[in-house]
Amino acid sequence: MYDWVKALHVISVIAWMAGMMYLPRLFVYHAQSAVGSEKAETFKVMERRLYRGINTPAMIATWLFGLWLAFGFGIVDFSQGWMWLKAVMVIALSGLHGWYGSMLRAFKEDRNVRSHRFYRAINEIPFVMAIVIVIAVIVKPF
Repeated sequence: MYDWVKALHVISVIAWMAGMMYLPRLFVYHAQSAVGSEKAETFKVMERRLYRGINTPAMIATWLFGLWLAFGFGIVDFSQGWMWLKAVMVIALSGLHGWYGSMLRAFKEDRNVRSHRFYRAINEIPFVMAIVIVIAVIVKPF
């Protein structure tokens, strides 16, 4: 059962990360669109579907399978620093997910005040976090 749970965890992480990297890209294009335009309304639909249909379910699955791995199989040693680094990064990534949700609401309500440059910059955050998580899990530097 362990291999299945690990596989489902990795699949969930991939889906979540794909959405976390794509959503700010949609925000970039949305921020460049005129409020109320057909293009802006299309981005609202795309953003909502990505966030609610992929990102959030994938985040929940990532958490569930990750906690199952951590506590259900007794393989995680919480005395090692790499596990705490991963945990902090996953919690931060979850917070970022929530922040993206607030940005999505701002676009939905036509009250976005940020530029496309801002969204280009934050587009890199999930990737940097993923790099830290992968290095922590694979290399176990401490």
